[in-house]
Parts: sequence; C-alpha cells; structure tokens
Amino acid sequence: MIRDQFHDRSEASTMIDTTARVECTGASRYDRLHFGIIRFVHETLYGAFVNPYDLLIRAGLKCGQQVLEVGCGPGFFTIPAAKIVGETGHVYALDINAAAVEHVRRKIARSGLANVEVRLGDAGVTTLGSDSVDAAFLFGVMQSLKDVNKVLREMHRILKTKGTLSIQSGLPENELIRTVCADGLFNFREKTKRISIFEK
Repeated sequence: MIRDQFHDRSEASTMIDTTARVECTGASRYDRLHFGIIRFVHETLYGAFVNPYDLLIRAGLKCGQQVLEVGCGPGFFTIPAAKIVGETGHVYALDINAAAVEHVRRKIARSGLANVEVRLGDAGVTTLGSDSVDAAFLFGVMQSLKDVNKVLREMHRILKTKGTLSIQSGLPENELIRTVCADGLFNFREKTKRISIFEK
C-alpha cells in the first residue's frame, strides 16, 4: 500500500527546493562547497532517476520503526523515511557536514514533520541508546567513512536484535559482505535493487 502511494516520482520531486540558497552560519567554507556539490547531484541528476520511497521500502523501512540515517546529505531520503515510519516512528538523520545538517533542519521545519531529529555528528559515536533502533541505512556513504569498523561496531550497538543495516555502496558485493560480516556482528540477509541488507 505504501509502495503504491509513493511510487509516483512527482511526490519525490516536491521534496526538492531548487530556490533555497545554502546559508549556513555554522558551516566552514569547505563544508558549504562540499555540500553544494552533493546537493546538486542528489536534487537534479540523482533525483531524476531514483524514487527514494521505493529504495527505502526495499531496505525494509516500516511504519512505527525507529530509524537511523547515516549521511543524510541534503535530505533526499530523510523526509521520505519520516513519512514511511509515520507518526509512531522516528528518524534520526546524521551527518558530519554542518551545511547539510542546517539545510535538512530547514527542510524538515518547512515540511511540518515532527518525527525527525537531524544531528551533527560522527557515525562512529551516535550517542543513541543501545538496542534502540530498528533499522539503519547508509546510502552512498560507505566509501567516505574514515573508520568503517568503528561505524559498524556502533551500528551493532544501537540496533535491536534482528535489526537491519541497509547499505547502498559502489563497493563490489563480495568486498562489502566481507567487510560488514568480518567480526561476526552482522549476517548478510539479501540484496535487492542495489541495496545490501544485513541483520544483527
């Protein structure tokens, strides 16, 4: 039902604010430049071909879940994730780039959604409670993580038993599975439409 409701790309296109300028008082010049490039890619090139609702549903997001998004960028997946989990769920959107965090906070404020918290921070130290999250997703950020093992340990800590870690990455599938499952923290469950799903 949710898949049908959000399948139309016109719904996703309403999330794109093409007129907003990147005005980030707490962000460095590098952060603003880096974020500007990512935003352009997501909201023009990527956004023209990818339906965020479809990918998130394939990643296993459901109504009522507590969800962590690692590397929210310009919020391309953030609002769709919040709508999928609904009022009884909650989305924590995390990014290390202050420009991204400020942009997504404004985007959330305009949307009127009350079930999203956007945080500036390191995915290796989320400060979320242990066994508190049903699902975490890392879309397009694996290659940019400074300490992958630290992040994976943190994902294992915050995820509930049988919680899922969904990753979209440019890494070869065998390499990704070997990396995520190396310490026995996760089991590979399935791959669907470029998303690899692991279970705690």
